[in-house]
This record gives sequence, C-alpha cells and structure tokens, in this order.
Amino acid sequence: MRHYEIVFLVHPDQSEQVTAMIDRYKVVIEEGGGQLHRLEDWGRRQLAYPIEKVHKAHYVLMNIECSQAVLDEINNLFRFNDAVIRNLVVKKDGAVTESSFLAQSGEELEAPRDESNRTQESLDTVTKESASAPDPDDAPSPQSESTSGTEESPKDDAPTEEPISESSDSEQVSDAVPGVLAEESVEKS
Repeated sequence: MRHYEIVFLVHPDQSEQVTAMIDRYKVVIEEGGGQLHRLEDWGRRQLAYPIEKVHKAHYVLMNIECSQAVLDEINNLFRFNDAVIRNLVVKKDGAVTESSFLAQSGEELEAPRDESNRTQESLDTVTKESASAPDPDDAPSPQSESTSGTEESPKDDAPTEEPISESSDSEQVSDAVPGVLAEESVEKS
C-alpha cells in the first residue's frame, strides 16, 4: 500500500457537511484495509483566485495509506460530490503524522494571550531593536575624519543654490531640445 496526502476544498455553503464527508471517507479507507495517519480541518480560508465564482472554501487535509482501488473510490466520491470544488492527491514516500504548518499557525492564532504578556513581548521587542541599532552619536562623522585636525567645517550641510540666468537656461534647454526653444528664440528676436 502507498501513502497519499489529500487536500480537498468544500464549497462554503456546504461547510456543515464536512464532518459527514470526512466520516464517509474514513469508512471507505478503513473498509479497504487502509489507514488514516493524519486528519486536519483547516476551516474556511480565502482562495487565491475565485473558483466557480466562490472566493472562500473549507479546507481539509488527510494523510492516508491505502491501495489503488481505495484511492480510485475516493477520487470517484470527490468527482460526483458537488460540494467538493477542488481536490489534490499527492503520493508521499512515507506516513506523515506531525501537524502541518497551517495547523500549527492556526493553533498559535487561537491560543489566548493575556494583556500583560502582550505588553511585555512588545517591550522586549523594542529593547532588542534599540540595542541592535548603532547609536548615531557614537559614530564618527565623515567630516571629522577628513579634516583630521584642521579647521572645523560648518555643521550646516545644506546645499547652496547658485542663481541661474535665464539665457543660460534657455541655451541649455535649446541644446537638449533643438526644435522647441529655437522657435521661441526666433520669435523673441
């Protein structure tokens, strides 16, 4: 017998039928001499793209060990059940029994946390971030390294603006765009 991972999506309007469907699939697997290694009900989730104009679906994951005849029967049940909008069967090398990433992340989200824990965790995060960031006052400034003992340059590094005459402006632009400003200069003359 081979190991398979099965994920199927149930139409959100038929979510109440999920437990009955799972029980039906368990019976088919066990009657065929197979084994159910892992069963996870991921619940309603957003789809990446609409399927049959549906944007959410109820996800179920099963890891089973069964014969080809049992797998064909399960695929047949998926095909003729209108509530199942998609299914995926993947052959695996061995039995997978540990919980999946989605089930673990769902447990973390469902775990209640008290307010004091949340506040302490946020404070710890802020102190770690501030400890890892270099202090700007301790870092040597690039000006002090370049002067090396000469006169201190002014601290204001604001760029100075030089006035540009209109004639140099139009000459520069007319060189860049010959047809546009050449006409204007002809009209002015």
